[in-house]
Amino acid sequence: MRLNLKISMLRQQGFTLIELMIVVAIVGILAAIAVPAYQDYTIRAKVTEGLTIAAQTKTLVAENAIAGQSDLSKGMSTFTATKNVSELAVDKDTGEIVVTYDSKIVPVNKSKLVLMPYSDSANLQAGSVPMAAIQWVCAASGKSMPEDGVKLGTTPTLDAKYAPAECR
Repeated sequence: MRLNLKISMLRQQGFTLIELMIVVAIVGILAAIAVPAYQDYTIRAKVTEGLTIAAQTKTLVAENAIAGQSDLSKGMSTFTATKNVSELAVDKDTGEIVVTYDSKIVPVNKSKLVLMPYSDSANLQAGSVPMAAIQWVCAASGKSMPEDGVKLGTTPTLDAKYAPAECR
């Protein structure tokens, strides 16, 4: 009796090869799904840095528009590139802000996110005081404009999957 108990205890000391293979397969499938999702998430987090940097520029453009300035980028300091954002440009006539991301984050041909100010269903114009509230549209590739009269001067190229929800 004791010998049979001892033999059965020896047999139960591990997993079978098939059990281990099933676990490895499940972990592999989960990793194949999780890794690309995590990579997209990290790129989205880096893209958000550009919107944070552009926030103060949006305020500058709005103040210049309300004051009726002939240059909507007046008072803007020279942009210093960061780890994720290589360029921030403002159109002096329309106030359009173009955020260009570093090529380490997204490919060069897919690196532009556009922020366009508009008022009363039309783009802002330098030297003309807006009569209604200034609103902003954030545009990534494929974004449709909220109003018929709002037109982008620069075509956004950033893939929508990397852009924040408001820019898709």
